[in-house]
This record gives sequence, structure tokens and C-alpha cells, in this order.
Amino acid sequence: MVRIPESELILTDDGRVYHLNLLPEMVADTIIVVGDPDRVPKVSRYFDQVEHRVNSRELVTHTGSISGTRLSVMSSGMGTDNVELLMTELDALVNVNLKTRMVNKELKELRIIRIGTSGCLQEDIPIDAHLVSEAALGLDTLMSFYDWKSNERINEFLASLRNQLDLNFDPYLAEASSELLALFQTDFHRGVTITAPGFYAPQGRQVRLKPRIDGMVDKLAQMETPFGRFTNLEMETAGYYAMAKLLGHQMISLNALIANRPRQEFSENHEAAVDRLIQRVIERLI
Repeated sequence: MVRIPESELILTDDGRVYHLNLLPEMVADTIIVVGDPDRVPKVSRYFDQVEHRVNSRELVTHTGSISGTRLSVMSSGMGTDNVELLMTELDALVNVNLKTRMVNKELKELRIIRIGTSGCLQEDIPIDAHLVSEAALGLDTLMSFYDWKSNERINEFLASLRNQLDLNFDPYLAEASSELLALFQTDFHRGVTITAPGFYAPQGRQVRLKPRIDGMVDKLAQMETPFGRFTNLEMETAGYYAMAKLLGHQMISLNALIANRPRQEFSENHEAAVDRLIQRVIERLI
């Protein structure tokens, strides 16, 4: 076994993983992840008790229990760069001995559930609907830095998409955990999420700067993927799905669709839509 050097896995003076500022006993095996740090207490308020509250930059963690089920809720901030950091350090907490800096012989598999918001690409899906992502397209370059592989069918689709959008980088497509997907098969819309590396031009929006790709949102909305149609745009899901696959964890992403791009509508009460989603997730987890 190879010891992980101090420069590669950074720990605090009291032995916590550096960015999350956590020790292994501070996280549960089932973890809800959100983007907004302010959304963490909106989840943990449903806990019967909270054992740990840790704030570290935009990375906030609350761990507690509901009806005897131990849960953690953590914020990632925005973007797949933050997702990569969170997933790597979270995995290290459960699969690396932080004292010896050696990978454990037996690896633990975490259940990770993302609760987020996003804009909808399909006119027929109503505002404030809840959607589970069967797969996600990464329009970021995160997987270019890992040994990520796809099957021939997905590679053919990605090559076609790259040509249609005139992309100068390789996108990737990652699947949800089939085990967690089964928990949310009923009463949820299902679709394929697009994960963008930004909010404006990468999602086809124009304020002062014009996006390079004309009509990107309309083009994507009309495509048929190996997992069905594209349904929504956001900034994290593909990174979560790919990192979970590489690290051996179960991962699912759920979104409240608070905007409809074709209809140019925005939710009148998006916080209520998110709170309903939080309650639905907790009910199914416990």
C-alpha cells in the first residue's frame, strides 16, 4: 500500500480533512447535499437532533438523526469544481485512515442525495415540479482530468452533440445510481440533466455578452439522448454522478424546476417548492 503524502491530502492541525473541516465520525453514511449553505439548516430543521454543526467557507455540514436514521446534510457551493473537492474529501473521510494516510482495505459505499434547483428546458413540465435525473451531461471539463470511460453508444451520442454545438472540448455523460433511482421512480418527473460550468453563456443566457453558441438551449431541448430527452439545466449533477461512479458511491440528484426556459417563466414561490422536495426526500430516506 502507498502512503498518501501530506501535500496530496491536506489535513488540519487537529487531523480533519482540510476544506470540509471534518473528522470521520462527523458524517453519516447517508448524506444530503445542497448547493446553498443557507439551505443546510432548512434541511436539518427536520432532524430530531443535530450532533455536529461545522462551517468551513461555503462548505457547511450538519449531522443528526430522524426517527433513528442518522443523516448528514452538506453544502457544496456552486459548480463541479466544488463538487470534485467535496466528493474527494468526503470519500477520504470514510475510505482513508487519516492517521496512517493509507487507503482502507475495505471500502465504504456512501448514499448521497442531491437536492437542488434548476431551469426546465421542456415546455410541458410545469413550474415547481420535482425531477429526478436518470443521467447528466457534463458541459464542463472535469472528467478530462480523470480516467473516465463511456460505452460506444454514449461516445457516438457525445460526438454528435459536440459537432452540433461546435464544442471545442469533450463533454461527458454519467448515470444515476440505479439503487437510489428506484426510491424516486414514483411521483417524480424523470429526465436527463445538463450541467453547465456557468450560469449565463454556458446556459444560453445573454445579458451584455452574446453566447458563442446560437440557440444552444433550443438545440439541446430537441435532442434525444441514450437516456431520454434533456429536461433541465444546472451546475452540479454531472460532476456528482461521475465522481460517485469513479469513487464507488451511490448518487442521485433531485431538482425543483423553478424556471421554464421555453415559456420564460420563473416560480412565484420557489422556496416552497424546495421545501416540499426536502420533505419528500427525507420521507423516502427514513
